[in-house]
Amino acid sequence: MNDPTTATFILMGGFILLVVLRVPITFSLTTASIATALYLNIPLMAIVQQMVQGVKSFSLLAIPFFIIAGEMIGQGGIAQKLIDLANVVVGRIRGGLAMVNCVDSMFFGGISGSAVADVASTGSIIIPLMKKKGYDEDFAVALTVTTSTQGVIIPPSHNMIIYSVAAGGVSVGRLFLGGYIPGIMIGLSLMVISYIISVRRNYPKEPKVTLRQAIKIFGDAFLGLLTAVIIMGGVILGIFTATESAAVAAIYAFIITFFVYKQIPLRQFKMILYNTLKTLTMVMALIASASAFSWLMAYLRIPAMATDFLLGITDNKILLLLLINILLIFLGMIMDMAPLILIITPILYPVVVGKLGLSPIHFGIILMINLAIGLTTPPVGSALFVGCAIGKISIERVTKAMLPMYIAMVVVLMLVTYIPEITMFLPNLLMP
Repeated sequence: MNDPTTATFILMGGFILLVVLRVPITFSLTTASIATALYLNIPLMAIVQQMVQGVKSFSLLAIPFFIIAGEMIGQGGIAQKLIDLANVVVGRIRGGLAMVNCVDSMFFGGISGSAVADVASTGSIIIPLMKKKGYDEDFAVALTVTTSTQGVIIPPSHNMIIYSVAAGGVSVGRLFLGGYIPGIMIGLSLMVISYIISVRRNYPKEPKVTLRQAIKIFGDAFLGLLTAVIIMGGVILGIFTATESAAVAAIYAFIITFFVYKQIPLRQFKMILYNTLKTLTMVMALIASASAFSWLMAYLRIPAMATDFLLGITDNKILLLLLINILLIFLGMIMDMAPLILIITPILYPVVVGKLGLSPIHFGIILMINLAIGLTTPPVGSALFVGCAIGKISIERVTKAMLPMYIAMVVVLMLVTYIPEITMFLPNLLMP
């Protein structure tokens, strides 16, 4: 066997170099894996086999169903109904539309499972509305971008499914349940920040909604919210698996989108399928390439070396978790969420779960929050880019406006990191 140190340098260094050169992540992972295999005299067929093996998991079948359900819900008019419902709940508070922005993301996140979909769907409605009502545009966009992170943490989340596969088969149902309280805490923390800013800037309250109007609004939004109930209720009660729940959710979303709400024509389904296939192709290609990359990391004992390195810095659990959070936030700033989950999970999992004794569910939620924050930060935050495009405002202005919101999210991250019961309460209660 050739020198493993050189092989490690080829694998990791080659990947980093290609990413810096702005080569797409999938091609960077694949190229680095092939170069390392050639150096180690490993047959390339072994790399191909690992790529195929990486996408053979039954759990991954949930991803296309969740993507297509999110596409239908995002385009089918549910966003406006959720905004109206959120307005009924919190609109009368000072800075009512800011409160609505936080709450509608809780609702939408529990249906679509995507931060970018949240920004694109609800943001296209609420950002112009907030600007019209006198809210500063940088605040409106900043709040929309940061509240969208709830879509990654509040289930369903296809990123949790990717983590489950990368971690070797962690229970998706328990992961989903573990995300509820932390996700809601992020929403509440952003509501506190929004209220303080709204009071200081004297942002308006929303007009009072009559009881008859409230009942009608709830009735309109109920069928959309029922999607989340179907997904989680079926999993918790053991009626179907997470994958089966995703399929049921897709069928249900199809029915309410095209035969109940009827805000888009049935011919639009062709475009929804096209968008789903485009997204799915990228996700599956990424998982395949990351599987080969992770296999080579294990072959070269990189996770074990990372464990020894981190424990060599300190064996204090509190400091180690702080270092890991700082590392994850930094990596989230420079890489997209899905590839980072696939690359970093095999490296940090032995440290956090094996050595520090955290539950795989707890670690998964810590990972989701860190990388969700990364979606809102420059230079590669996809939610940030979409929000700025909708609001027609520079990234620099929005990033400055998000500073107090970053603080709120980091505070929640620290609480979730050091108080495991926040994450583990619901999984232990409902799926022990």
